[in-house]
Amino acid sequence: MQAKKNLGADMDSALKEAMAIEGAIGVAIADYTSGMALGVLGGGKDLDLSVAAAGNTDVVRAKMRAMEMLNLSDAIEDILITLGSQYHLIRPVTTRTGGGLFLYLALQKNRANLAMARHQLRRIEEELDL
Repeated sequence: MQAKKNLGADMDSALKEAMAIEGAIGVAIADYTSGMALGVLGGGKDLDLSVAAAGNTDVVRAKMRAMEMLNLSDAIEDILITLGSQYHLIRPVTTRTGGGLFLYLALQKNRANLAMARHQLRRIEEELDL
């Protein structure tokens, strides 16, 4: 497992809770304005979470631009990327102190319950106070 970096107590707890989700491979909290991962837990040689989080900032930005061009006034709840063997969940942090941040969770598809993982990640995001 990769070491956590620059973490406050709430961020540390959120990362640990996310890693307890069934099938979790790794989790990151990242800033989509800068592309920086503020904290990571899990991952490994096959999944560099800092690189994945940085790459997913482009996904979040692109979706926000598309919503703006479509004049959608709704908010992104989460973004799901389905791979052959993994689910990648991206959830923008909507708390008043979390603007510009998102949670990124990678799951093993054959071990994860996607509906439950989305529910648990939503709860973690709602309780996150940065």
